[in-house]
Amino acid sequence: MSWLVEQLKKPRWTPYAAGALLGIVAVLALVLNDQLIGSSGSFENLAGILGGLVVPAMTETFYWQYIMPAAITWQVVLMAGVFIGAMVSSLLSGTFKWRLIPDESWKQTRGPKPVKRWIIAFIGGIILEYGAGIAGGCTSGLAIAGTLQLAPAGLVFIIGLFTSGIITSIIIHGRRWRA
Repeated sequence: MSWLVEQLKKPRWTPYAAGALLGIVAVLALVLNDQLIGSSGSFENLAGILGGLVVPAMTETFYWQYIMPAAITWQVVLMAGVFIGAMVSSLLSGTFKWRLIPDESWKQTRGPKPVKRWIIAFIGGIILEYGAGIAGGCTSGLAIAGTLQLAPAGLVFIIGLFTSGIITSIIIHGRRWRA
């Protein structure tokens, strides 16, 4: 038991251990709960709930009734669990810290003003969520759950994810990322 506690207190896990555990979680979610892991729909679910508070008739439309329910769904609960798990992990490892995106590469490429970086991150999040909708899911929903089912879309997504990530990293960071 002490070995497990020591592992949980590490600030970083090997990607092999983290990947293997994520795979086990994905299989358990499917077998025990008949659900695939994915998170991008949770933001639409919450937007529907908040929008329904402002304009109640909105949630009576076909989209909110049959495609994306304005409700607390499996994905919303999963995202809450991810947040709580990350918080517990950072507290256990002693790395918890409130920050305003202090990363040096952000400061070098986007300037020292936190507000500017927050706006860029917010706009990037909107673009990412829109792209997840076009692709048919987010990284966890399409790549992990999709390849778990051997869906061609998941395999194509993974190839595109790594290719675009490498190209983007080279464009933004040049040779500095190899340090």
